[in-house]
Amino acid sequence: MTTTIRFGRKAALLAAATPLALALAAMPAFAQATPQTTPQTPGQVEIDDQKTDPTTTQGASDQGQGGDIVVTGSLFRRTDTETPSPVTVLTSDTLAKAGITTASDAIRSISADGAGSIGTGFQSGFSAGGSAVSLRGLGVSSTLVLVDGLRSANFPINDDGHNAYVDLNSIPFSLIDRVEVLKDGASSTYGADAIGGVVNLILKKHVVGLTGTVEAGVAEKGDGARQRANLTVGYGDYDTQGFNVYLNGEYQRDGRISNHSRGFPYNTQDLTAIGGNDLNTADQNLTTATPSAVVTRVRQTDLNNPLAGSTAALTTQFQTLNLGTCNNGTYTQTSAAVNGVGCKYDLVDQYRQIQPLQERYSANGRISVKLSDQIEGYVTGSYSRSYVSITGTPSAIRATQPFGGSPTVASSNPGIVLPVYICTGGVNCATPGTAGRQLNPNNPYAAAYANDPNNGAARIYYLFGDIPQGSDRTNEVYRAAAGLNGSFGEGWNWRAEGVYARDELEITQHGLINIAALRTAVNTGSYNFVNPSQNSQAVRDALSPDKTTPSHSTMASFDASISKALFQLPGGPLQVAVGGQVRRETLTNNNQNAALDTYGLTTSSAFGAHTVSAAYFEVDAPILPVLDVAASGRYDHYSEGFSHFSPKVGVKFTPFKQLAIRGTYSQGFRAPTFAESGARSQYAGFVTYTPPCATFGVQHGATIAANGTCNVNGNPYSQAYSLGRGVAGNPNLEPETSRSFTGGIIVQPVKWFSFTADYYNVKKSNLIVAGPLIGAAQAAYYGANNLAAAQAAVANVGPGYSVNLVDAPDPAFPNALPRVLIINVPFTNADYSITSGIDLAATATIPLDQDATFTSRVEVTHLFKYDLHTSAGVQKYAGTMGPYDLSSGNGTPSWRGNWQNTLQVGAFSLSATTYFVDKIKAVATDQGSLSTACTAALYKATTDTTGGDRFCYVKKFINVDLNGSVKVNDDFTFFVNVGNVFNAHAPVAPAAYASAPNFLTTWHYAGLVGRTFRAGASFGF
Repeated sequence: MTTTIRFGRKAALLAAATPLALALAAMPAFAQATPQTTPQTPGQVEIDDQKTDPTTTQGASDQGQGGDIVVTGSLFRRTDTETPSPVTVLTSDTLAKAGITTASDAIRSISADGAGSIGTGFQSGFSAGGSAVSLRGLGVSSTLVLVDGLRSANFPINDDGHNAYVDLNSIPFSLIDRVEVLKDGASSTYGADAIGGVVNLILKKHVVGLTGTVEAGVAEKGDGARQRANLTVGYGDYDTQGFNVYLNGEYQRDGRISNHSRGFPYNTQDLTAIGGNDLNTADQNLTTATPSAVVTRVRQTDLNNPLAGSTAALTTQFQTLNLGTCNNGTYTQTSAAVNGVGCKYDLVDQYRQIQPLQERYSANGRISVKLSDQIEGYVTGSYSRSYVSITGTPSAIRATQPFGGSPTVASSNPGIVLPVYICTGGVNCATPGTAGRQLNPNNPYAAAYANDPNNGAARIYYLFGDIPQGSDRTNEVYRAAAGLNGSFGEGWNWRAEGVYARDELEITQHGLINIAALRTAVNTGSYNFVNPSQNSQAVRDALSPDKTTPSHSTMASFDASISKALFQLPGGPLQVAVGGQVRRETLTNNNQNAALDTYGLTTSSAFGAHTVSAAYFEVDAPILPVLDVAASGRYDHYSEGFSHFSPKVGVKFTPFKQLAIRGTYSQGFRAPTFAESGARSQYAGFVTYTPPCATFGVQHGATIAANGTCNVNGNPYSQAYSLGRGVAGNPNLEPETSRSFTGGIIVQPVKWFSFTADYYNVKKSNLIVAGPLIGAAQAAYYGANNLAAAQAAVANVGPGYSVNLVDAPDPAFPNALPRVLIINVPFTNADYSITSGIDLAATATIPLDQDATFTSRVEVTHLFKYDLHTSAGVQKYAGTMGPYDLSSGNGTPSWRGNWQNTLQVGAFSLSATTYFVDKIKAVATDQGSLSTACTAALYKATTDTTGGDRFCYVKKFINVDLNGSVKVNDDFTFFVNVGNVFNAHAPVAPAAYASAPNFLTTWHYAGLVGRTFRAGASFGF
C-alpha cells in the first residue's frame, strides 16, 4: 500500500510539473541552438556525481587522489573548476537530458560559439562534410580542440581554403564524460590556435561491465531517419585490482532531407509570394541552363572545336530541343535579345538537399594500469570513420570557361556549341564528303545549314539532369596515445604523454564534366541532348567519370611536465610547474583538379610540414585565503623560423563565501596554416555576389525604379553568381597575435542557486587574411565600363590584386562589361579586430519533495562588438551577416543562449531545453560598404519602397527540445526525445548564400528539419 501511494505521488508530481517545465522552456528568454552547461559555482563541481550508467566509474589521468581534477587551461590538480578563467562544463548527464548525440552538436551548442562555426548542414564549401566550433566568432583556426588534454590531427581541407581545424565528427560521443570549454585565451598553456579558447573533450577512463545504448528516430515529415547504437565492455576494478581495460564501439546514421520535402521558402529562390524577388531564373529565362536543352544559332569558326562559337547570336530566336518533357509547364520569353518558349523548372526544389546522408562509426579502447603506488599509466587507441554523401544541382553548359583560358574577352569562350556535322569516325568534320561525317541530330539548324556549317552552329544552354551531381566524403581518423604520471620525493608530481593522429580524407566527386570527354561527345553526337533519357550509362560515365582525391594530415606530439608545492602561503601552497613539448605536423591536401581536365572542380591544394618545440611554466600563488594569483607562460619555436612567447596572469578574489571576483590578462598567437604559408599552396574560394545595378546591371538591361530598387528584367547575367578569389601561399607571413582580458563574478547567495557573469575583450592583430580589400576590388571592377578600365582599376587597389578570369560576354549584351569570375588577391598580415561581450550563466537546483528535484540552467552570451579595423575603415559585424566571407556566411548574432529545465521525480526525468538566436541584420560590411543601414542590405526586394527594410532582418529563432526518461531498474533506462517540439520554422534569410537559399544552416538548422521523434534505451550490467 505504501509503495502504491508513493508511486502515485510521483506520477502526480510529474503530471503537475510537466506543464511548468514546458512553459518555462518555451518562454522567449535566453536560449540557443543546442544544450547545456554547468556554470562554475563556489563549492559546486558537477563532474563525476551524475552518472547515467551505474556500472561506469569515471576516474582518469586527469583525476588524482580524492577526486582532484586537472581543469582545462591549468597544469595543477584542484577540487573544483573555479579557476580565474571562465570554464563551462557540459556533463554527460546534461547532454543526455538535452537529447544530444554527437560531439559536434554538444560543442557547437555553447552560447560562445559564434561566426564561422561549421555544421554538417553546410554542404557547398571547402569544409563540406566537416564540423567545427568558432569560439568568440574568431574563426575555427583560433579555437583549439583537445581530446583528454592532447591535440589531434586537423581536417585535411582547410575551411575557406586556409583555416585549420579538428573535425568534430571524428570524435566518439558515447565515451564523453564531460566537455570543458575554456572561454579565454590559452596560448600560455597550449601554444598556437587558442586565441578564442579551448574545447577539451574528457573521455571515460574506467568502465566495468557491459553498457550500451540503442536508439531510432525520424523527422515528422518521414525522412531524416536516425539509427544509433553503442556498446562498451570493460573489465578490472582500478582501485582494488590496479587495472582497467575497455573496448567501445558506436554507430550512427542520419538520412537525407531534401529541400523539396520542406517546401516554401526553403525549396526555391522565388520569393515573390512574400514580396521578394524571383531569382529562380530557370523558369523565366531561356539562357539559364535547365534539363531541357535550349539553343540559338551562332557562328562557329572551327568546325572541329565546339568551343569555337562566336560571342553573339545570329538570331534572337531560341529553341527548346524537347518541349514535350515540360512536366511543370512552359513559359514564353520575348525581349529585344531573346525570344522563345522554354520549360519551367525550380532547380532548388528538384535537386538540392537540406541534410546530407551521414554515417559514422568508431572503435575505441583503453588500458589503465597502476604500475606502483606512485606511478600510473595508460594506453588508448581509436579509429573513427565519418561518411557524408552530398547531392547538388547537376553540371551545366552556359558560358563555361575551359581552364587555362585567357582573362580577356577576345579569347574568352562563349560556351559550347553543337556543330552542324558530327564525325563518328573521329575524322575532320570540316571536310565535306569525309566518311563518317553526318548531320548532327542534336542541332535543329543542321539541315538548313548543311551547305553553310560555319553559320549553323547551335550554342547550347543545358543542365545534365540525367547525371547526378554530388560528392562522397569519407574521413578516417586513427589516433593513439600513451602516458605515465606519478609522484616522488616530497610532493613532486610528473607526467609524460605522447599522441599520434592521422586524418585521412577521401573525396569522390560525381557528375562533373570532363572537358575532353565533352568535346568528344559533342563532336561525335554520342550524347543525346534532345532526349537525355536515351543515353546509356556508359555514355554518362565517359562524360562524367568519378574523380577521387585522397588527402591526409598527421600530428605527433610528446609532452612532459613536473610540478611541486614549494611552500605554504597564507592562502595555501605555492605550486610551480614546468614542462616542454615537441610536436610534428604535416599536411598533404591534394589538388582535386591537378590535370585541369574537369569543369567546376576546385584547384585548391595545400602542403606543409613543420616541427614545433615549446617550453612552458605555471605558478599558482594563494597569497591570502581570499586572494589567489596564477601566472603562466609558454615559448614556442617553429621550424619555419619564427618564435613566440605567450604570457598569462589571472586573479581570483573571494571576499566572502558567497562571492568571488576573477579576471585574467593573456597574450596569444595563431601560427600561419600550411595553406596560408606553403609555397605550393593555392586555392580559389567563391562567395555569392550580386553585381551593382547602377554601374553594371544597367549595361545588361536592368532598370532602376524611382525608389532606387533594381529590376534585372530576368537577365541572369546581372543576378547573383559565384565570385572567386585566387590566393597563393605566402611563406613570409607572420603569426597572428592577440591580447585578451576577462573579468567576472561568481555569486552563490544560497546553496541551491548560483550565478556567473564574465566580460571578455579580445584584440586580434596582424590578421592573416586573403584579400583584405576584396570589397574595394569588386567595387573597382564593377565601377568601370569596359574590361581594360576594370583590369586597371583592380590593379590599383593594391599589390597582388588583379583580374584572373572573366566570364564570357553576356549573350544578350555582348558589348557590355563581362562579369569577373576570379580576382587574384594576396594572403597578407593586415589590420586588427576587437571583439567584446559578456557571458551569463545561472543554475537553480530546487528540491520539491523527498525524491523530486527541479533544476534550471541558463547560459547566455551577448556580443557587444566585433569590429575589424582596416585601412578603408571599420567593418562592424555584431548582429549582422558579416563577416560574410567567413565559412558559411551565416553572420554574427548579438545574442545566443540556451535554457534547460529538468524535473526529476524518482526514476522519472523530464527535460525541456530551449535554444535562442537573436535576429540578424542582413548587412555585411566586408562586402564593399561600411554602412550597417538597411539601405546597404545584401538583399533588396524590387517591390520594396522602404529602403530595404522589408528583408533587412532575419528574425530571431527559438526552438525547444523535450526529453523524457524512466529508469526501470539499475540495468535499464528508457528515453524518448521530441526535437523542436513546437515545430518552429527557420526564419527566412534571403541574403544567405545561394547554396543554402533563404536559410542559415549554422543557427536555424532545427527549424529546417522540423519536429523529430526518437526513442531508445540504455543498459548496463
